Formats: sequence, structure tokens, C-alpha cells
Amino acid sequence: MRQPYLPPPYPPPPERSAEVRRRFAEEARAERPDLSALCLLIGAELDGSLDDAGIDAAQAELDRLAGELPYRPGGPRAWAEAARRLLGDRHGFHGTPGDYQRLESSLLHEVLRRRRGLPILLSVVWLEVARRAGAPVYGVALPGHFVVGFGPAADRVLADPFDGGRVLTGTDAELLVVGATGAPPDPSMLEPAPPLEVVQRVLNNMRAWAAARPERSDVALRAVELALLIPSHPARLRYERGQLLVRRGQFAAGAEEMEHYADLIEVVDEAAARAIRQEAGTARATLN
Repeated sequence: MRQPYLPPPYPPPPERSAEVRRRFAEEARAERPDLSALCLLIGAELDGSLDDAGIDAAQAELDRLAGELPYRPGGPRAWAEAARRLLGDRHGFHGTPGDYQRLESSLLHEVLRRRRGLPILLSVVWLEVARRAGAPVYGVALPGHFVVGFGPAADRVLADPFDGGRVLTGTDAELLVVGATGAPPDPSMLEPAPPLEVVQRVLNNMRAWAAARPERSDVALRAVELALLIPSHPARLRYERGQLLVRRGQFAAGAEEMEHYADLIEVVDEAAARAIRQEAGTARATLN
């Protein structure tokens, strides 16, 4: 069967993909998962041109940028301003509305190359550079907009890498949340985001990007299958994987995945499980 045209980036061959996924699963299960390593492995799964040398080069670039940050510039605000001057002003890392339309905006190695990306990937750059330099830094998963925080809750300083690292006031952060949810921020929204939560959100962004582009169901499937390798993933991802397999013509495999999900939810929602089994049966019937 003739394969559909896929614009760059091109996926890796099966043997490379299997190795990337093995390493991704191993890192995701580590006691302290490495955020940059996981994001670069996502890049290797979506972009077949990213080999191990390219991954090493991206890590080296993060190290190099960290070496340019001042040594212990002061408290949280001093760290935030130092990161802004280095990454936003000197090196030009920022985002624009057009970046939401590009898959490369979700790939860390491409963000390092282009100096452009989505808020969460730019935040990964800030996090990894500042962390290497010794800053008290963490990700903050505000609804609809990822930012970074410096320092403890009592004197926390937030910065927006998408806006070149602009230091946010309390009003700025509140406006971001109100714009996304229509409600003022809850204090829990400012809690540090663990690495696996950040990675899951990166993969969610890829799934959303692909959902708007039916011809790129390959991207959605790869993102879902990586998300399934993360411990404590949402069970519904299995149903989504089944639907994607069916959409891509793999009817038997898709039906089997949907039936497995139906088995998982039957105890709590018998009606939903029955409907999903009917959907799986329709997929199997397509083979006849």
C-alpha cells in the first residue's frame, strides 16, 4: 500500500523507535526522572533525524547555556532576571502565536535550534539551564500556559519564557489563569510540576496538535504510545490508542485495545463498556 505523504519531521525506523521507547520507559520509571532526557527521547521518536549524537549535542547545549549564567546572582528575582537576560535577551528564546501551528515547537532539540517553541518547551529550556546553574527553579503548570518559578512559596518569582522570560507580577499570573479558566487562580496551581507531569503535558500538546490535522494521526499515535509508557497514566489512553489504530486501518489491533479498555472500566461504568465493545465489534466487522 502506498504510504501517505508526511511533511518533516520524519519518524524513525522501527528498530530505532523500539530502542527510543525502551529508554523512555526506563527513564520514566527512574527514581528521579531526567526531564531533558525524556523530552529529547520524545524528539527522537517523532524526528528520525535525531540520533544519539544529536541528543548528546542538545544536552551539551543546555550545559553550555548554563555555564553562561552568573554564579549565584542572588535571591529568586535575581535568578529570574539573570535567566531572562541570558535566554530571552541574549539568545532570543521566545514564542509567537505561529509556533502553536508547528510540531517542531514541541520538540526540545528543535526549540534549542530555532530558539522558538511552545510555553512548556521554552520552560523546559529555562528549567534545565537554570537547574544546571544551581538555581531554585521548577515548572508551574498554570491552566493553558506553562511558566517557571524561582524560590520557595514565601518569595516565589514567576517568569514567562514564552514572553522572553518576563518576570510576572501577581496580577500577571492571575490574568493568565482567568483568561484560561474564567476563574481566579487556586494556590495549588502554583505548586511545582513534577517532571513526569511536564512530560505528560508535552505529549498532550502533541495529541492536540495532531487532532486538528487528521492526516497526522501518526503523530497522535506515537504521542499516545509514549504516554502509555509513563507510570500511572490515564487508563482512557488505551481507548484513544484503539481509536487511532482503527483510524489508521489496523482494525483488529484497535478493536483489541478498545476491548481491553472496556474490561478495565466495566466495574465502574457498565454502559460505557458495552458501548465501547460495540464500537470494537464494528471495527472487527470492517475486516470481513
